[in-house]
Formats: sequence, C-alpha cells, structure tokens
Amino acid sequence: MNVARWTIGLAVIALGASPVLAQSAVQTAFNYKLTGCCEEPSCCCDEPSCCCDEPSCCCDEPSCCCDEPSCCCDEPSCCCDEPSCCCDDACCGDACGCGSACGLGGGGCCLLGDCNLGDPCTLVQDKLCGCNPYFNIGMWTQIGYHDSQTPLSNDFGDVLAFNDVPDQLNLHQQWLWAEKVADGSNGIGFGFRADVMYGTDAQKTQAFGNPRAGTPGAGTFDASLDHGEYGWAIPQLYGEVAFGDWSVIAGHFYTLIGYEVVTAPDNFFYSHALTMFNSEPFTHTGVLATYSGFDSVELYGGWTLGWDTGFDQEASGSSWLGGFSTSLTDDIAFTYISTAGNFGARSAGADGYSHSLVFDVALSDNLNYVFQSDLVDIDNPAIGSNDQIGINQYLFYTINDCTAVGFRGEWWKSDGQSFNEVTFGVNYRPHANVVIRPEYRYDWTPTDDGYGANLAGVTRDEESTFGIDCVITY
Repeated sequence: MNVARWTIGLAVIALGASPVLAQSAVQTAFNYKLTGCCEEPSCCCDEPSCCCDEPSCCCDEPSCCCDEPSCCCDEPSCCCDEPSCCCDDACCGDACGCGSACGLGGGGCCLLGDCNLGDPCTLVQDKLCGCNPYFNIGMWTQIGYHDSQTPLSNDFGDVLAFNDVPDQLNLHQQWLWAEKVADGSNGIGFGFRADVMYGTDAQKTQAFGNPRAGTPGAGTFDASLDHGEYGWAIPQLYGEVAFGDWSVIAGHFYTLIGYEVVTAPDNFFYSHALTMFNSEPFTHTGVLATYSGFDSVELYGGWTLGWDTGFDQEASGSSWLGGFSTSLTDDIAFTYISTAGNFGARSAGADGYSHSLVFDVALSDNLNYVFQSDLVDIDNPAIGSNDQIGINQYLFYTINDCTAVGFRGEWWKSDGQSFNEVTFGVNYRPHANVVIRPEYRYDWTPTDDGYGANLAGVTRDEESTFGIDCVITY
C-alpha cells in the first residue's frame, strides 16, 4: 500500500453488499484485512489466481504468490517456505519487496520517514494453519487511559459516555468475531456474523433498549451481563442470505447510522463525538436488505424493533431503517441513512425521526475531509433530549503508512443547549497489527456549569482531556 487511507470513509460503502458490517473490522481505517489474505473467504493463498487482483501479479510457482508484483519472482529467495504461505503473511523475504509483518520484529516503521509495515497477521491465516473455506475469525484488544471524564459523564462508570472510567488503565474491548459472508454471485448464498466482547465498553453496546435493561439479572439478552465497570456484550448475531445484487440479513446487527462506530479498529480517534454517543442508535434487531444493482449507488431498507434492542421489544418499538450511499464524483461520496417510527425505549413509545448525512471528500492523496450531520426529532415531551442536531467535521492527513494526524470539530445541540468539542489526535503504527492513538480533547459549553459536577464535586462548563490507547488486532 503506497498511500494509506486513515479514515474509515463511508462506513456503509466500505461493506459492499453487507452494510450492517459498517462497524465490523472487515475493512477498517487502517487496512487491517482481518479476513485473511484473499478477498473471498473460500480462497487460499496457495492458489495463484486467488491471491492477486491481476493475473500478472501471480508467480509461476503456487508457493510464491502475493498482491504486489514486485514480490513475485522465480528465484527461490523470493518464495515462501511453505506452500500455503503468501506475502500477506510476511513469509516472503525483504528481497521480494514485501517486508515482514508477523512477529514483533517484523515490518520496520519510523515516525516521519518512509516505512514498510507489510501486511498484518491474522488468526485464520497464521494461527489456524491456512485458509478456512467456511468462515473467518478474528480478534482485537483495546487498552486505554484518559485523565478525566468525557462529557456528559460525571460519575465513575455512569455509562453516560464511552470513556467514563478515568485515571486508570482500562481494557475497553476484548473482541472476538466470526463470520461467513453470503455469496450470491452464483445463486443463493448463506452466511452469518457473530460478535462477542468484554470490557468497559460492553455496557454501552449491550441491548440497553430492551425491557429492564440495566437491572442486574433482569435485562434480557445481554443487557444485564455486567460486572461493575466491566461487562459482556453480544453486539451482532445474525444470518444472511444473498442472491445476485440482493443481500438480506436478519437478527441483531449494528446500525447504519453515523460515521464513527463502536468497534475500536474502525475509528481514528480514541474518544467519541457527543453526536455519536447521544444521537445515534448502536444496534438493532430486525431485517435489513441491501440492493447493489445500480452503478455507484447502494440502497438499504428494513424494519427493526426500534433502537438498541436485542431480540426483544420495549414500548411496542417498530421502526424503519434505510437509505442510500452514492459517489457524487470520483472524490466525493455521500450517504443518507434514516430511522422513522416508534424507537421503543429511546422515544418512550412515541414516534420519531432521525437521519445522518455523511460527505467524505478526498482533497488529495494524503488529505481527507469528512462532514457529518445528525438530526433527531422525537414527538414525546415527557422525555428529555427530544430534539437534537449535531455537526461534526473531520480532517485527516496521512504522513506515511505508519503515521497520520487528525482533527475533529463538533457542535451538538440538545433541546436548546449547545455543546462543543475539538480533538487533535495522532495515529502511529509501529507494526501492521498495532496502532497507538494519543489525543487531546477540549470540551466547552456556553451554559454556566453545563457539564455538572465532576468526580471532585466541581461544577464546570469546560473540560480538557488527554487520552491514549493501543489497539492490537489478530
């Protein structure tokens, strides 16, 4: 990869015919390629025609095949020792031009100069001895530290923001996923997806829209699997059917709404925008269809049991989820996703409407700009935060494959009260499977004492936060 895209781009566009994986790690901000060396799960690297996008990339010998033409040659020094290996697994030597990514000493990375990370190690290819033709499996670990509460969180572990456990080293996400992508190109194809996670982020991605959620031992599905600040969550569990240009999933899946996502490897920043946490659902239970038969346009439509439900229904929740994504030009992509109807617990049984607009603009090979706006309108005066609007802007500059810098500026308004934040961050990759993300965040509001009291009992209308985390994929 010569130029790394350090933004996740349009979450739904990155998925092709499987938009609900917008928050999965199939394609990420950092090109982790967690699904293995080949684009198709049934492909293995010892098949030359499978490992390269172009036939000219492949080698004469099956034991030496890779994505980069410069790595393929007839000399034994360029080929892998084992027939099932390919350059995606860093089995080829440096003479091939691939570098070495597996192992702590592999790759080679500097902060500002050129770097050669190679490709990451994966559980399927490196731990399970070859490609698995039936399903893919992967994991990641996210460990982080932040020195203060992220607004609007005030108490230790109050679940009012992702980073609500300050001044200690936290295991935010220990994640395991397994999937088989349905392939409908040659008739009807079947697939599935399952995700399980443990950590301080679990309570924020559980089915907290279920009845009695948050009550230990009472909430259904995963809504009561808590252990203090830590807990378990099952954010996705669904089946998929594909046929031609159609893909339909049914079960529990991530939302299409928004730009930032729950899954740590798919975000540039360690912290999350106020808009993402407060104005967007995270998960749904229902049915969602995708149609990709038009050039440069994908359509999404489905029905859900409201917001953040897991195989249950609160307050008769029943709502629409859908929209479209398209390329306006070669450098500008646009996505519109909406929900409408009874959101269940989020709207207390009343009707509501929300939408998310995302413009992703490639300003140059190294500079990327993203504009996002969310709107939430709920017709129930008995609950707080009925009307919300947010505008988020992102700017990312790629220095090289190892280092990028980013900026996020946000204005979020909830029932007449405005909140603002700016975040400056760096992504540094010392290894193809590792990213370190330090950041500085400043929040402020024009409302006196608008953030309430912090852990020290001091009311404030501004907050400065330093945070740093490390995400390891495998």
